[in-house]
Amino acid sequence: MKKIPMLFVILSITLMFAGTVVAKTTFLGIGTGGTGGIYYPYGGGVAEIWSKHVDGVKAVAEVTGASVENIKLAHKGETVIGLVMGDVAMAAYNGTDAFKDKKQNVLSLATMYPNLLQVVALKKSGITNIEQVKGRNISTGSPGSGTNFMAEAVLKALDIPLDSYKDSRLSFTESANALRDGTIDVGIWCVGPGTSSILDLATTHEITILPFTPEQTQKILAAEATYAGVDLSGGVYRGVDENVPTIGVWNVIICQASLDTNLVYDLSKALFENNDYLKKIHPTAAYTVPENTVNYSPIPLHPGTIKFLEEKGFSIPEKLTP
Repeated sequence: MKKIPMLFVILSITLMFAGTVVAKTTFLGIGTGGTGGIYYPYGGGVAEIWSKHVDGVKAVAEVTGASVENIKLAHKGETVIGLVMGDVAMAAYNGTDAFKDKKQNVLSLATMYPNLLQVVALKKSGITNIEQVKGRNISTGSPGSGTNFMAEAVLKALDIPLDSYKDSRLSFTESANALRDGTIDVGIWCVGPGTSSILDLATTHEITILPFTPEQTQKILAAEATYAGVDLSGGVYRGVDENVPTIGVWNVIICQASLDTNLVYDLSKALFENNDYLKKIHPTAAYTVPENTVNYSPIPLHPGTIKFLEEKGFSIPEKLTP
């Protein structure tokens, strides 16, 4: 009779540990960007979708220095997911530019939306052309960001030496404040149109967004294959009523290449099937659809994403197969 209680104790302990195994939670850190851009709210929406619709997953959006830093964090395993500009993703995958001879262990989970280069000055400055940054104080974006990566690539393509201007390298919010205070003359954003930091600046100051001439665009596209000439639509920002010719690049959600195929399948499925919710977070999510992932991913897709897309009837180009 004395043995019966002990059997119950052993059985209870066994069931407790079994329950722990069944209820195991996978934590996913999502590298986003600063709070003044789109990556952070977009990444927060993705985290909510995954935490709610993927069993056993708890995802959290983390404030970071954006694209370049997000690649390095995912490669090192400090996060497993990152929101990244396409040109940065390609450089990381191939081991070039900021990742010279150091290929990063990442693949594409989904294509997000296109970023537009937005070169902002106050109207009263009289600056009308990006080549006027020579000799001035500017901000090309925070260190480790995709904005800084793209801004320097564009300036280099236009034969504007990096030492011909003073670069404060500020975050989006800091750039807007510095323009407002007059401590910089030009701020550069590479972000989806309608970003909060420029919207806020335009409510208190008259701004201009510098257009690229056809000749400048041609130079840039000849130097950078992942870029495209696009227009920033008039009316997005107060006082900018006409379309502005600029440069665009697609964003991508990258993940560690070593992530489990079934996990990435579940993540991509939940992301695409709950796009209506993501659009409520930010309208740029309207671009986050399977078709754009197949057509515009700059690097190969993770096998889990491929599995989902093929189930939906998409044919995966050979260049997107890892």
